[in-house]
This record gives sequence, structure tokens and C-alpha cells, in this order.
Amino acid sequence: MNVHVIETSSLGDRSYLATDGRVAVVVDPQRDVDRILALAGRLDVTITRVVETHLHNDYVSGGLELARLTGARYAVAAADKASFDHEPLVEGDVVEVSPVLRLHVVATPGHTYHHLSYVLEGPDGRAGVFTGGSLLIGTTGRTDLLGDEHADALARQQHASARKLADLLPDGAAVWPTHGFGSFCSATQSSGDASTIERERAVNPALRLAEADFVQQTLTGLDAYPAYYAHMGVINRSGPAPLDLRPPAATDAHELRRRLEAGEWVIDLRHRTAYAASHLAGTIGLGLDGPLATWLGWLIDWGAPLTLISETPEDIAAAQRELVRIGIDRVTAAAYGSPDRLAADPAQLMSTPTATFADLAAAGDVVVLDVRLRNEWRTAHVEGAIHVPLPELTRRMDEIPSGTIWVHCGSGYRATAAASLLSRAGRTVVIVDDVFANAASTGRPMVHES
Repeated sequence: MNVHVIETSSLGDRSYLATDGRVAVVVDPQRDVDRILALAGRLDVTITRVVETHLHNDYVSGGLELARLTGARYAVAAADKASFDHEPLVEGDVVEVSPVLRLHVVATPGHTYHHLSYVLEGPDGRAGVFTGGSLLIGTTGRTDLLGDEHADALARQQHASARKLADLLPDGAAVWPTHGFGSFCSATQSSGDASTIERERAVNPALRLAEADFVQQTLTGLDAYPAYYAHMGVINRSGPAPLDLRPPAATDAHELRRRLEAGEWVIDLRHRTAYAASHLAGTIGLGLDGPLATWLGWLIDWGAPLTLISETPEDIAAAQRELVRIGIDRVTAAAYGSPDRLAADPAQLMSTPTATFADLAAAGDVVVLDVRLRNEWRTAHVEGAIHVPLPELTRRMDEIPSGTIWVHCGSGYRATAAASLLSRAGRTVVIVDDVFANAASTGRPMVHES
């Protein structure tokens, strides 16, 4: 019996394929199921079952499509009342994958009200548990995704669910969560790459703290989560449409200029250093090397026309794959080439200066804009900086003083996106393309709130 991980690092999630060497069950598949089918092909196994721990909030599920393509039985929590054909599961059910591989269904509310976990049993007993958004590695799934009014009650259920799993399983049982590797679905980030029940007993707040202390710590630590989450549950409950990764229509320099002049979203997928050196005025710098889908999905008006530009068709295809995972299915157009080739007029070409935190310290009294999230800001920030989280920037630009703006984040990725939004609005910017940890060593005063 083997459990294989299908990693989606850009969203901070994992899917799993468990097999006895002949047949397999897939847990929490991402939407681009060709990766899972390819894995099953390499292993020469047949996928006969697909199960979901919950209706996901941070990605569109590939479960329905995978079931269609393989003929596998598709199971979700009965209480979720999904509108498509499925096998409804409740606590105590057993998913018989094969005579030597089965999943025991355990109700583990907390991340959602109807969340399920699956204890994997093989020839040697209970080997581990697929925990979805329940017990994660060193943390748990966040409890506010159904609304702040539910966060307290769900946090209490999350605490009970984590302990329930720990009591059901031997110390050596593996913990296989879906979230926690960068996903905003986790209350905090994971503290490792793999874990067991024994390790979680030693480090996980849900297993170490009393209920009241766990609830307080969990709710206090929650930060904002992406705006696109509002659409995921709706799509997953109704049943996602089949995946379409055909290349978008190609556009030329003149049409591209029209789109930019109309204020449409045109995303430059190149690395931020290339973007800073030269780009088309009005484009937004969100490199394919970072969490493109998370930030674009958070920033863009849902359903707005979207154009992608990059130098290769391969980059456009990779970006499409990232975006369909969160339900952005329609890329209006794509343009291929360097900025000088895509410019209908040389006046469209511009660059943005970059700097380090040492340069910022030497610059003296300048406008400093910190676009990190609130928890990052509270941990430490540059004294005198203005704080506007990147997702709030477009609606709060009037709070930023006039003059040149030195914008920073934690590494340079979000700062570049913010700088491009500011530049599009007519502001003059400098991108601090540096790791925030370097700020403290420059001598510029820092503020620590927590």
C-alpha cells in the first residue's frame, strides 16, 4: 500500500492517490486532473474511488471531472447536498477501495460544518488519516471561511475534531492534510513537510491547549483571505464545468494598446526584475514564478476581461493552468513577445527603479508603503511606513501621500504588483526588491507590535 502526493505548491495544497498496486482512491483532487491521470498511468493502477474532505474554498475541485473520465465513484459529505450525482458519506461509513485498502469516514467539523476525514486502513492496520482542513501539520484549518459569526463555534469544533482524530489513531499513523503548505485555508502555516499523530501531540496547538486557549489563539491569529474564495464553494457545490486549457486567442500590439487604454487587466507574467527593467505602461506585474493565481484572484474584479502577456506560449499555458484552479476559466487574449515587440508606440515602454532596504535607509525621509498583510505588519514594520495591504490598494490609494513612493513587501513579488497598480494610477514608485528580514540590519528604526 502506498500513498502518493500530488503537490500544488502555488496554492499551498496537496491531493493524494492511495493504492494497493492495482486500484486507487484519490483524495481532494485539484481541477487539473491530467496530473493525477498521468500518475495513475505511471503506476499502472485504476482509479476506482474519488473522495472529498470538504467543499473547498481555495480551489475548484477536479473530483467530478476525474470521476467522469475514469468511471470512479465520487463521494462527498451527505450534509453538503451537492447538486451533482455523487455518493453521500456520513460518519461511520467505510469506503471499500479494495479487499486490502479501505477508508473509514470520520466527521471532523471545524474548517467547515460538514468536514470529513478519512482514516486509511491497510493490511497492517490504520496507517494514517487524510485530514483535509482539519488537523494540519503543526496547525489546523481556519474557521472563519463561512463568516466571522461562525468562527468561534467552528473553532471549538475544530479543537474537538483534532482530538478525536488523535484518539482514533496510533502514534505512528501519518497525517496527510490537504491544506497548510502556503494555503490561506490554514490558520497558520505548516511547521513541516510530513507528520505523524505522535508529532502532532507534541506541537499542535489543538492537541496541546485547552479549548478556550486554542479558540482565543486561533481567532486572534486569523488574517484576511483571498476574495476569490467567495466563488469556490458555489462552484464546487454545483459541479465545476469540464476543464478547458485550449490556448487563448492571440492579440497584436494595437489591440493590446486598446485594452490597456480601456483599463483592462493585462498581466505581465515575466519575473519581476525583467518587468522592472522594461514593461508596457498599464500592465500589472505578477510573475509566473510566484503565487500568481492567489494574488490575481484576490485583486481582479471577478469576470473582468483578462489578457496575459509573456515571451513564450509555454508561460501562457502554465498561467492558464494556475488560473483555472481557482475558476478563472476565460482568458480573453494572450500576447507573446518582449515589451519592445508588443509596444504599438515606443512611448508605451517604461521602467521602474528598484532598491534594497539599505537603499531605503539611506534615502532618508521618503514615503514608505508596506503592502504586506496585517499579521506581517504587526510582527514588525519600518517606523513611519504607511500600511495598505495589497488587496486593499486600489480602493485606498487616496490615503497615500504625494511624491515618490517606496513600496515593499516580504520579498519583492507583491511590491512589484503594487508598484504596477500605483504606476497605472499615475504615481511615481520605487520597488524595494529585497527580503524584509534585511530591513532590521540597515539601522532604520523598526516597530514591533506583537
